[in-house]
Amino acid sequence: MGDMMEISHLSKRYGAVKAVQDLSFRVKEGELFAFLGVNGAGKSTTINILCGQLPKDGGTVIIDGRNLDSQVGAVKRELGVVFQSSALDRALTVRENLESRGALYGITGKALRDRLEELGELLCFRDLMKRPLGKLSGGQRRRIDIARALIHRPKILILDEPTTGLDPQTRSTLWQVIGDLRKNENLTVFLTTHYMEEAAEADYVVILDGGKIAAEGTPLALKNAYTGDFVTIYGAEEAQIQALKATYVPVREGFRVSVPNTAAATELILRHPEVFRDYEITKGKMDDVFLAVTGKKLTGGGGKCGN
Repeated sequence: MGDMMEISHLSKRYGAVKAVQDLSFRVKEGELFAFLGVNGAGKSTTINILCGQLPKDGGTVIIDGRNLDSQVGAVKRELGVVFQSSALDRALTVRENLESRGALYGITGKALRDRLEELGELLCFRDLMKRPLGKLSGGQRRRIDIARALIHRPKILILDEPTTGLDPQTRSTLWQVIGDLRKNENLTVFLTTHYMEEAAEADYVVILDGGKIAAEGTPLALKNAYTGDFVTIYGAEEAQIQALKATYVPVREGFRVSVPNTAAATELILRHPEVFRDYEITKGKMDDVFLAVTGKKLTGGGGKCGN
């Protein structure tokens, strides 16, 4: 699996503010790559540079083997971008919006009709073609946003907080579609999100803080490095939990004990089998990782990227 994106020593400043500082990372072909950070961490600046909308001060951006400096037009054709805020015209119909988008890439006539039929089937909006965007629900508009980004068959889909404000069912549906695209078309997905359960499903995660990479790795590697495991014990007395000599908090019908890792949990269980009659072991979550790495909670906001 080759590199779809190679970012080396990327930098950008606004006056005295260093928005991006010596940023280097790689995105593998076909993977789901999560890019996390609070507002002001450098996500929006980085994404705008990748899309060719913002000049960088230093560094190299290679996308699908093409250097952004010399082949910006070719790079843009490889990208499809779903904005946090819709880029569609609410006064136009679904078909009119997608036809105008297709025309920008020279997709017209039968090729356009075939592509709209394909996307309409994939994203379940065939019956919405004649409706104005302004009359659609938030979930329906988001499906059209994704169709807009995919109309020219990009190799990389950039999702800037794509499910913010959507109900759980719509979020689940969209992720199912994106999963199918990755499986069937080997689509590479570059994600920013404030939903940690989405980041937890990524193949690789980069956490930004103050324009720098604060941590990176697979979700499992990050959890192992920055959080411990938790053993939730049911049906035990608090005195028994205290005897374990580990940090714990009461939870509904039991106690949650913090341990450094699974090996430590196993050791506790073997030493105190009488306490562990009913229990479960869970890993720390990505929320815990983000807080441990940055000292902040990930909430709200996000950036835009033109395409």
